[in-house]
Amino acid sequence: MGGSSRELRVESREMTRIIFIGYMGAGKTTLGKALSKTLSIPFYDLDWYIENRMHRTVKQLFDERGEEGFRIIERNMLHEVAEFEDVIISCGGGTPCFFDNMEYMNQQGETIYLKASPEVLFDHLKMAKTVRPLLLNKTPEEVQAFIREQLLAREQYYSQAKHVLDINLMDNYEKIKQSIENLRTLLNL
Repeated sequence: MGGSSRELRVESREMTRIIFIGYMGAGKTTLGKALSKTLSIPFYDLDWYIENRMHRTVKQLFDERGEEGFRIIERNMLHEVAEFEDVIISCGGGTPCFFDNMEYMNQQGETIYLKASPEVLFDHLKMAKTVRPLLLNKTPEEVQAFIREQLLAREQYYSQAKHVLDINLMDNYEKIKQSIENLRTLLNL
């Protein structure tokens, strides 16, 4: 038969999964939302995702199931949302520190540790509108000591991220925009 064969070309585009990790107050949600808007990719805050799926606040889940029960839910929801294509995810500060979460996130996409000093994190948390249950009923000195202690314990997990972005100077809109540009360069976006 004298049929002609035509080559079918399918343009393939690399799927984008970006996962922000770091301590509470590091700006994971702020940068995630800004990058989402810049790249027109959906953004998911893992805690918000959990709350919507479970119809309970993170605090309620902690109270009802304890930390271990919450961490199991968190892991399951991480596996769910990290399967989405073209997504930006902001994880809770403790997410990388349990199970094989950090290894899993590194397999799924580009992980970015938003790194800041305890002093900067303390300042961010003081200004935040969100109530952080772990910080309730603590004096400013106790909060600073708590942040230093937790950062020290979590650094071994955070440092496994593929990329590190220093956010110590991310204190206004222009610097946030610059951080987004730095991220785009870092990730070749």
